[in-house]
Amino acid sequence: MVETELARAVRERRAVGLPLYDLTASNPTRCGFHYDETAILAPLAQPRALIYDPDSRGMLSARAAVCRYYAGHGAELNPTNVFLTPSTSEAYSYLFRVLCDPGDEVLIAQPSYPLFDFLAQIESVRLIPYPLFYDHGWHLDAEALRRKITPRTRAIALVHPNNPTGHFIKATERRELEAICKRHGLALIVDEVFLDYRLGAVAAPSFACDEHPVLTFVLSGLSKIAGLPQMKAAWIAAFGPSIVLAPALDRIEVIADTFLSMNTPVQYALSSWLEVRGEIRRQIIDRVRQNLSLLDRELTGGPVSRLDVEGGWYAVLRIPAIEPDEKVAIRLVREFGVEIYPGRFFGFSEFGWLVTSLLAKERDSVYGYSVINNIFK
Repeated sequence: MVETELARAVRERRAVGLPLYDLTASNPTRCGFHYDETAILAPLAQPRALIYDPDSRGMLSARAAVCRYYAGHGAELNPTNVFLTPSTSEAYSYLFRVLCDPGDEVLIAQPSYPLFDFLAQIESVRLIPYPLFYDHGWHLDAEALRRKITPRTRAIALVHPNNPTGHFIKATERRELEAICKRHGLALIVDEVFLDYRLGAVAAPSFACDEHPVLTFVLSGLSKIAGLPQMKAAWIAAFGPSIVLAPALDRIEVIADTFLSMNTPVQYALSSWLEVRGEIRRQIIDRVRQNLSLLDRELTGGPVSRLDVEGGWYAVLRIPAIEPDEKVAIRLVREFGVEIYPGRFFGFSEFGWLVTSLLAKERDSVYGYSVINNIFK
């Protein structure tokens, strides 16, 4: 993989020992949060975890814990329809294999996280972007999405709330998506890893709730909802009419049984980790809100503005479109030691966008936001 000029600028600054103010920090285990070590590590020490008794879907007790999590969101799940995976990345891999032949297409919202591109390439699937647009909040462009559908389209994928825009799919948009999928025989893949980080009053039910007129896969995991990316625990929850759901479950089971990726100690611990996730969630939401407040205070009256965010832990900044975003990001690193994402990283146009993580420590946020606003004055 070729090193980008931005990555090189960061590496060179680190190499000479100059300070970096990291506004890309997205790993909660490295952002200064307090973890209850006993509550997290003790469940791994169960003697029964030494016995290997594999289940292609994952241990029933762990899948039942996932169902209890969704019950807290007002959704009723059948453990039979849940598959455990080590990550949502692997969950996407399963679904691309189940739904697509090589060269088939999956529609994905843009802007979005670039990891999806690599996952699709590995599975020989083509990702086709469909646009989101901003008008006092982010919205789905349903008509533009329809124009992207071809005979090789197999699914529509979305993140709820989106990363990095932080907007939730509204009820009317969900119904429109389901109608499109039903008309064209498509599946719906919904990534809800940021679902628990709602920041405003917007009602944002899980796609696990309500009726499912089309084949629907809801993905999530502990990386975000419990702030535990190192524990490698995620899942797929499947819904839909039985005529399409039953064969899909059978196909996923073949893949899951082939790999049996989920390790036993983590499966035993999953229930406990879901039960104690509230404290780390509180710390993360407090940090996100604190950084939003710092950001808004710093940007007031300046040339840089922040777009509305409803959930998650990223914020999109609108900057003067004077030069390409990547050049702005490189200059911020080389001249000021501020590391931030150029908008193009997430699929924005080349000019006028930066994306900041809202998990950054206060030292980094206070300095970084000030620099970003002042360089355009």
